[in-house]
Amino acid sequence: MTTPTTHHAPDWRRAYDLHSVKWNHHDRDVIPMWVADMDLPVAPVIAEAIARRVTDHRLSYPVRGRTPLAEAVLARLASRHGLAGLDHEHALFMSCVPGLHATARALTTPGEAIVVQTPLYGPFLDAITTARATRQDNPLVRGADHQYEIDFDHLEATITPATRVLMFCNPHNPSGRVWRRAELEKVAEFVLRHRLWLVSDELHNELVHDGPYVPIASISPEIAQRTITLTGPAKTFNTAGLSIGIMVSHNRHLLDRVRAVTHGLVQEHPNVAAEAAWLAAITTPEADTWHRDVLALLRANRDRLTAWISDHAPQTRYAPSQGTYLAWLDVRSYPWSEHPADYLKERAKVGLSDGSSFAPAGLGHVRLNFATYPDVLEEALARLAPHFKG
Repeated sequence: MTTPTTHHAPDWRRAYDLHSVKWNHHDRDVIPMWVADMDLPVAPVIAEAIARRVTDHRLSYPVRGRTPLAEAVLARLASRHGLAGLDHEHALFMSCVPGLHATARALTTPGEAIVVQTPLYGPFLDAITTARATRQDNPLVRGADHQYEIDFDHLEATITPATRVLMFCNPHNPSGRVWRRAELEKVAEFVLRHRLWLVSDELHNELVHDGPYVPIASISPEIAQRTITLTGPAKTFNTAGLSIGIMVSHNRHLLDRVRAVTHGLVQEHPNVAAEAAWLAAITTPEADTWHRDVLALLRANRDRLTAWISDHAPQTRYAPSQGTYLAWLDVRSYPWSEHPADYLKERAKVGLSDGSSFAPAGLGHVRLNFATYPDVLEEALARLAPHFKG
């Protein structure tokens, strides 16, 4: 049986997936390293759990409430991440992007404001727009080591009497920052002082290379009462197509507000195949082994990319990802930086995400997904190298 660390793709086309948007968005001669999917096969135990649910003919409406999956997810959040004190009444099954839209609509009225740290994953921005809320950008700033930092002085200046929500992302997409406890404590203090609601996307919480990962709701009982946390298996276990996630809060009234705006539009129970997959992913030793192997592969790919940038693209401002499998490259020193993703797709035949979709703070940047086979990464870097020469 192949594992993520032994399965290679000597010809990068072997990674092509007929059913994947990642591999069908560009022409076939373009190596796609954009959308946040891994090219790696899912853990066999996950595939077996899905197949077993089908062959056992168990495709009827699922049980709701205190289910084995709900209990397993909440137990994992408590034991692995310190997010304790939650039960099934503090949880609502919903994948991350619908969760961003639902919380934006539930916690604001049109014209009220939501503050975000940019650059930021595009669906945050879209959720604010569709909620008819005002977006208040607090651009992240580069520290001495090129890692992003929160500009707390600017954050204070950004807020207005109309601000109701701070949306947060940890680990951060697109930069890969894993926010440290001291930073989270300052965010929590800010939220509490201004009596805001906090929505925290923590979808990449088990793809951490340089930790520790700390859920912001675990900082104090006070911030837990003002926080909704979004997470799920999609990134960790490469199951994005199953569309499952969970929204948790120690404040049940916040979840009731979300239910009020999603009633009849979003199912409150998970898809049964997704339910089987997630339960297998977090309750079996085989999935734990797969997860460790994947993390080792991702770290090796990150380190290879870091070395390549140092050797072949020294004009690129870049900080190695502390979490996720995403690399955020500042290419503003190159003559093609106005539309960098278009340029590299046409000239290098490598498909990256353009930073412009991550708010104005992302202009002149590209996001590179390194969750692929080492052979595919090497081919992509070889194609990119001539365009990054000084």
